[in-house]
Amino acid sequence: MSNPILFTNQDPTVDSFQRSEEQERIRRWRLILGKDENEQDQNGEGEDQVALEYVEGEGGSDGDEHGDGGENGDDEGRSEVDDNGLSESDRAIDEALDALYGDGDKGGLGSSAPELARWLGDIRNFFSQPMAQMMQQEALKKANLRRLLDEPEFLAEVEPDLELVSKLLSLSRIMPTKTKETAKAIVRKVVEELTEHLQFPLRQAIQGSLNRALRAPRPRFKEINWQRTVYANLKHYQPQHKSVVPETLVGYGKQRHSLRDVILCLDQSGSMGKSVVYGSIFGSIMASIPALSTRLVAFSTDVVDLTEELSDPVDLLFGIQLKGGTNIHKALTYCEGVVTRPRDTILVLISDLFEGGNKDALLRRTATLVDSGVQVIVLLALSDDGTPRFNRTIANQMIALGIPCFACTPDLFPELMGAAINGDEISQWATKHDIITAPRN
Repeated sequence: MSNPILFTNQDPTVDSFQRSEEQERIRRWRLILGKDENEQDQNGEGEDQVALEYVEGEGGSDGDEHGDGGENGDDEGRSEVDDNGLSESDRAIDEALDALYGDGDKGGLGSSAPELARWLGDIRNFFSQPMAQMMQQEALKKANLRRLLDEPEFLAEVEPDLELVSKLLSLSRIMPTKTKETAKAIVRKVVEELTEHLQFPLRQAIQGSLNRALRAPRPRFKEINWQRTVYANLKHYQPQHKSVVPETLVGYGKQRHSLRDVILCLDQSGSMGKSVVYGSIFGSIMASIPALSTRLVAFSTDVVDLTEELSDPVDLLFGIQLKGGTNIHKALTYCEGVVTRPRDTILVLISDLFEGGNKDALLRRTATLVDSGVQVIVLLALSDDGTPRFNRTIANQMIALGIPCFACTPDLFPELMGAAINGDEISQWATKHDIITAPRN
């Protein structure tokens, strides 16, 4: 039988007991059902599913799989089990679960920031990080995050994750000044972790495509890349002359300040929270590549150019105000006004296409951009959340204009940008990666 604290983050040598199969079964059901059997969730899912997954082994942290921690027979520091088969550590876990799930829909957390802050610390001790984050999100819903924002000590105890970042950004306009710095620290931690994961593949994909774009088929003398030329013509080596006679010259075209102009146009409506976070991070990374000229435009019913904030993605995100309302036509009109080299411009519209403005004008504006030579790509979502909800009618009309429309995961975005810079057919690229484009009705 499994160690009774196998799925916690505690020292496996403490409160570890040998139990019969029946005792372990009683213990697990006790943790699932809570203090009052009459208040259990008969479906076995929803709120009590968190406890079920925990006691059945879905939770747990690395390094806790030690089997029986009491095999050495040392009973020092252990406490006896109660009538329900719960040890001292089990009772602490039970209290943490009861605080969240033990009082119907309201739970026992209330709105006290100090109480909730202590509870957040407890669940990190008892549960693995993914499980603690799941419970944290439940707690934030029940305790009313808006009220708790008045207490920075509460935010200091929260385990940062992308879901929380999206919530904090949506509330940034009403956030008290004393809390905003703590919130920024949380956002910065998540952003730094995501940037570390995404930066190298994006740079690698873009630099490879830019290098290919730089090569000139008929370079002038000063533009010849002699190293690549020698490698390309080694088969033409002339022993008698001890020299290579090149048949093909490999070179680079004229170096310009930027080879491609990239415009990220972000829908900042509330439903696009995670896409906005990823889009901002990618925009900041691309802005650091000299051969790209990157611009970031965010919009709801208004349009704001945040290009000057690209050096710091956290300040950039706090400059974005997630809220309702969408005017895509207005945003694309602005983007069209900043395009100076249409055939060297890639415009990535990240939006679910629920247009609150003039839909016909939106399609006309999009068609004008395409006709001018701008490469337009529509990402219905930039996240790992699966199939997004989007306006299928407008998506199909965009496809009819020759614009690819699909959702993209953050891990695939670097390759997507590499393909766009390389001039590849994006719809074919999506098919190659088993990405389903927006279906027709």
